[in-house]
Amino acid sequence: MRKSKKVIVSCAVTGSIHTPSMSPHLPTTPDEIATNAIGAAEAGASILHLHARVPETGAPSQDPDHYAMFLPRIKQSCDAIVNITTGGGLGMTLDQRLAAAKWARPEIASMNMGSLNFNISAAAGRIETFKEDWEKPYLEMTKDFILSNTFAQIERGISELSADGAKFEFECYEIGHLYNLAHFADRGLVEPPFFVQGVFGILGGIAAEREHLDHMRTTADRLFGDDYYFSCLGAGRHQMPFATMNAISGGHVRVGLEDSIYISKGELATSNAQQVEKIVRILGELSIEVATPDEAREMLGLKGADQVGF
Repeated sequence: MRKSKKVIVSCAVTGSIHTPSMSPHLPTTPDEIATNAIGAAEAGASILHLHARVPETGAPSQDPDHYAMFLPRIKQSCDAIVNITTGGGLGMTLDQRLAAAKWARPEIASMNMGSLNFNISAAAGRIETFKEDWEKPYLEMTKDFILSNTFAQIERGISELSADGAKFEFECYEIGHLYNLAHFADRGLVEPPFFVQGVFGILGGIAAEREHLDHMRTTADRLFGDDYYFSCLGAGRHQMPFATMNAISGGHVRVGLEDSIYISKGELATSNAQQVEKIVRILGELSIEVATPDEAREMLGLKGADQVGF
């Protein structure tokens, strides 16, 4: 892994996994998403990983019109790097998933590096009353769901977004996904430095165990040498421990309400900024410095905020 003096803190603001009934603090309206994103940046996040929601219902959306309701405000209010998802919402077509990033032409976009079972159905059984009609069937359908990221789909996403100068957050839910990234690197379709995001703790993907974190990093070392930066996220209760372990070992971190709606055991986080403040505080106690947005841009070789489409 490429060594760096400072840690890149990413914040995934709302995602498409959690639903409005799970937490009253989950940002779902354009104003809530913008406010949470700006607050996370002010707390120390250098990258904002963004999804959109349907304003009236909180359902996941990749409609560029919904992104247009908050992206300009975020850009005007902070200098954080905007990272647009191409994962979108579970069950969306590839055209739907790519639409927002193709419109926004961001500095960086997420790119899932392989297909996997993606099961969040158990969450439905923990909710007594749903606020919105879409929530229960959305969660329950994942018991028989494959998050599709074929080689053809990945190649299309990389090719279309690279044409506008975007780099990628390569989301790897399994060891095999690192080899998929190596395949595209060997073909020259992506260029270093690679920003690899290890995703741990999703049912259907690699479990959140320390040994798996070590194995993913040593595998990436073997495949990419010092041509990559390794960030990681631990879903749910694993969020802060995994971020801390990875940072101690020289890696980078991701927090945010997309990955966990809690700030501590049994206590809901009231904002994304609260989670960013916590990991920044932990890093500070360990004498680990946090990268500014411009320092992260330089590390990742991004095109700059003046080259985006919003």
